[in-house]
Amino acid sequence: MACKKGLKFLISAGPTREPIDPIRFISNYSTGYLGYEIAKAAKKQGHKVVLVSGPVALKKPVGIKRIEVMTAREMLEALKKNIEWADCLIMTAAVSDFRPKIIQKNKIKKKTSISTLQLIKNPDILKCLNAHRKGKIFVGFALETENLHKNALAKLKSKGLDLIIANQKGGKSACFGETINTYHVIDKSFNCSALKDKSKSYLSRQIIDKSQNLWYNFNSKEKVNKIG
Repeated sequence: MACKKGLKFLISAGPTREPIDPIRFISNYSTGYLGYEIAKAAKKQGHKVVLVSGPVALKKPVGIKRIEVMTAREMLEALKKNIEWADCLIMTAAVSDFRPKIIQKNKIKKKTSISTLQLIKNPDILKCLNAHRKGKIFVGFALETENLHKNALAKLKSKGLDLIIANQKGGKSACFGETINTYHVIDKSFNCSALKDKSKSYLSRQIIDKSQNLWYNFNSKEKVNKIG
């Protein structure tokens, strides 16, 4: 679909890291590749993009503003500073759900007797941003190891998303770093479409198309309601 005007996309990508001590951290296997592909797809379609990125081994996309962060709380602050600007938020980042309760000032030595690592919850970024979502489209992702549709639908509803993209870890698809995967795209009306064995570049174009369509449809209805 041809875009009527450039929208403003705020996109998060990559993992976050939660320090244990100056040497070690809690993180995950996210490469950030999908988020960067979505950012490039949005730019190519004439949209403005701000990319909030965790630590990745990817080059900065040409012509796109990138804000680099490390922890979940840093990512939340960067997104909060830019959310009012955005028309669409796409949360591809694999944010750490937990962080150590205490960060050790010095490296924990092997001889140190530590049997447990106390963890506390990180802020739920999407829930924190919900207060700023008027007129915006929110897109989220769900990587599951079981009960794919059930868990994806639960996340769609609990976080008030307009669109969720779900895939399952296991088999040849859904591994971090893979370029070909099978995805399930579910909207807030619970319509689901499967994209089988598609590249992340293909998925990225689909996400941008669906996001801009949702934005125009929503804001067209808002204008009609105001006139009425």
